[in-house]
Amino acid sequence: MENKVSVGLLGLGVVGSGVVQIINEHQEKLKHQLGVTVEVKRILVRNLEKAREVDVDPSLLTVNPDDVLNDSEIDVVIEVMGGIDTAKDYILQAFAAKKHVISANKDLVALHGPELHAEAEKNKCDFFYEASVAGGIPILRGITDGLSSDRIERVMGIVNGTTNYILTKMAEEGATYEAALKQAQELGFAEADPTADVEGLDAARKMAILARLAFSVPVDLGDVKVSGISNITAEDIQNGNELGYTMKLIGYADFKNGELETHVLPTFLSNEHPLASVKNEYNAVYVHGKAVGETMFYGPGAGSLPTATAIVSDLVAVVKNIRLGVTGEQVVNSYYKKALKDESERFSQYYLRVNVEDETGVFSKLSNLFHEHEISLKRIIQRPNDEKKTAEIIVISHQTSEENFTNLLEKIQKLDVLKEISSYYRVEGDGNE
Repeated sequence: MENKVSVGLLGLGVVGSGVVQIINEHQEKLKHQLGVTVEVKRILVRNLEKAREVDVDPSLLTVNPDDVLNDSEIDVVIEVMGGIDTAKDYILQAFAAKKHVISANKDLVALHGPELHAEAEKNKCDFFYEASVAGGIPILRGITDGLSSDRIERVMGIVNGTTNYILTKMAEEGATYEAALKQAQELGFAEADPTADVEGLDAARKMAILARLAFSVPVDLGDVKVSGISNITAEDIQNGNELGYTMKLIGYADFKNGELETHVLPTFLSNEHPLASVKNEYNAVYVHGKAVGETMFYGPGAGSLPTATAIVSDLVAVVKNIRLGVTGEQVVNSYYKKALKDESERFSQYYLRVNVEDETGVFSKLSNLFHEHEISLKRIIQRPNDEKKTAEIIVISHQTSEENFTNLLEKIQKLDVLKEISSYYRVEGDGNE
């Protein structure tokens, strides 16, 4: 690299097209920031004849990965092709060829991030992936650079725009889950197969990456407890509204006293919590540091140009490192050993909705079980159904351990007056709980 940095692109879909557009349109600013020009030299695609969302010189396109990975003039490889095995193989080849790599691939980074970092370090290469979590929000750099002097204790957030859009429509329009999902698909906020999003898998991958970087702990994807939103009903959303709560799919990671807790779960947030106001397809990540206290990062969590902005920001960081001669020196290796909290050490408030026979003494039986498990009640709603001779009971508990609450559910399940346990969810951000 003298007066020019050459980039090879693996993939030219929605995000790849955004990367080309930003590099082309921001040449003057990039040259001002970096002192060199940036050019896209080669782009790997599956189909040379496919119509593109951005104007690209056809001579730049290739179906042969070697044209990118083995081109000695290419300094940086940007992987936006998706998938895991092939993408991993290409990235390893790039490192072996001493090329720096930028990726937007959350699946790959969540599963193989430590291995890829080790290869990057061995070859003195940079490996950045800001776009893999929360689209255009600079959360990874915010954690690793902006809060590097602090000890981060908790990260929680809305890191999947599809589920947030669905839950927003259910809350504000009274839509069913199925209707809200269909609307999200029609607007392009949800895939034809939305499983990874609505079952929490996408958010879990992002939380594994966030927790790994925030706490310097070797967090694996399997460490993240996951539950999605497909079973949430309009009734529960409405109950939450009446009680002062908003339902969100929350990614949560906590690391204190050397012990880790991380999960992705549907959660009722107090309407006073900053994350409760994050609507539609937007993302936000709430970070608590021991010194700084509470901070929140908010913005578009997906989309061509927001995601491409994060990728090109990584490109700027790589080029600066090249010019300074400090590539491959990221401090991303785990510092602390991993110890997972067990159920007796995981605390939360809980929302519980049960359907019982409407007869004398039923509520007393239920409250006695709460008392036996040392769980106190914060809010109680009882709704009789005279026609069915049943009653719906909704409670918000004070804080208790997951172990206590699980044991309570097992005892409630055995009550002879129980019709069904309709639902239960965690509750966060309720005062000092």
